[in-house]
Amino acid sequence: MRRIALIFVTFLGAIGTTAVIASSSPGRAPIYDVRAIFDDAAFAVPGEDVRVAGAPIGSIQSLDVCTKLPCPASSPHNKAAVTLRINQANFTPFYANAHCAIRPQSLIGEKYVDCQPGSSSSPKLQKITSGPGSGSYLLPLANTNSPVDSDIVQDISQQPIRDRFALILDELGTGLAARGSDLNAVIHRANPALGQTDKVLQILARQNRTLARLADDSNAVLAPLARAKHQLSDFIVQANTTSVASAAQAANISRSFNLFPSFLKQLRPLVTDLGKLADQGTPLMTSLAQSAGAVSRQFENLAPFAKAARPALIDLGNESQQSQPALLATIPLAKRLNNLGTQAVPTGKSLDTLTSSLDKTGAIEYLMSLLYYGVSATNAFDSLGHFSRDEPMTGSCASYVQRAVPGCSAGFGGSAAAATATASPTEASVVREAVSSVGDSTPQWIKKQNGALQGLLGYLIGNQR
Repeated sequence: MRRIALIFVTFLGAIGTTAVIASSSPGRAPIYDVRAIFDDAAFAVPGEDVRVAGAPIGSIQSLDVCTKLPCPASSPHNKAAVTLRINQANFTPFYANAHCAIRPQSLIGEKYVDCQPGSSSSPKLQKITSGPGSGSYLLPLANTNSPVDSDIVQDISQQPIRDRFALILDELGTGLAARGSDLNAVIHRANPALGQTDKVLQILARQNRTLARLADDSNAVLAPLARAKHQLSDFIVQANTTSVASAAQAANISRSFNLFPSFLKQLRPLVTDLGKLADQGTPLMTSLAQSAGAVSRQFENLAPFAKAARPALIDLGNESQQSQPALLATIPLAKRLNNLGTQAVPTGKSLDTLTSSLDKTGAIEYLMSLLYYGVSATNAFDSLGHFSRDEPMTGSCASYVQRAVPGCSAGFGGSAAAATATASPTEASVVREAVSSVGDSTPQWIKKQNGALQGLLGYLIGNQR
């Protein structure tokens, strides 16, 4: 027994939890009922759609006859009360300027309710707190209309409906002899277009002075157009010609419009850059605006100069025209010079390599030293003027002889020591005395120059590396 009771309690708890979860589900819209009062429900039945701009937002919940309040106090009986359940929260609440109409949905007699929830600038519908429709919101009779079915309209032309309709009109005229306003209200509710037309006429009546001014102003505007009617007719003719030409190019114009989005897409970066340029150029333009007066004066001063320079520019143009044949004649020479320059490229590269090598090995410095010291050796200047340096050569090798004297012959490949090594003792002693006497008698400035000259000579003959 205890086990059975425990299972029963657990089952009830699960049911309660499910009900709480279902009632608190965020996807379920709250119930919003509208009790709409119609003159005639026009064969509407529960379950048919309630729509806004063709989109379903709910359905008809129930229908009944309004026999007491909250039915209209002026006609509390025989009005259709239709309860509309709105299940789309985005279209709630309904406002005081809301409007609903029963409309045909198909040829077999189906109906639907077409509603406009109204604007938020108006107050919300009043909620019914007691009696029939308690908890729903009241949409009064003035905010609804019931259309006349098309089959009823078509039956008027047939017997005996035509005679019956004539009797109804007669009796209706007798019954409504003193109730014209009520008949007007019924007609407006039966056909909303008449009500809207009445509103338009009222607006026009309030704007009669404005319309009068519009007529006067139109006369003032149309008078110049009447005077220029020939120009206007010509404009129309030209516009027709332009339209015909545009129609002939319709395919190209259509293709241009098709390519226009891609053109705008490619143009967007340029426009962005132009915007940045405009932002960055604002200070510059501000400065230019401040200096606009001075710039204007400068341009005014340039006017006489431009006027005086105009003949010179004309003469320059004439001279250019006359020198054109001579310039054309130099084209072959220019081509030959181009060929010469192209062919001289290898030579230039070789010359560049040679000069780079000369610069790296110090040949330029040695050549400059040779020139400097060579000039210094051959030309000098003192307080008396220029003089030429010379030195008498004395010794056993200075006299003229008809045959070679041992030890006195010159050779770049050997030295005096080598010469003395191959000569006899007597000859060697003579050579050593001659060399020592020459070395002792050599001036000091010649000894200083021998180093630079020896380096240059060594580079030229290939002994220096």
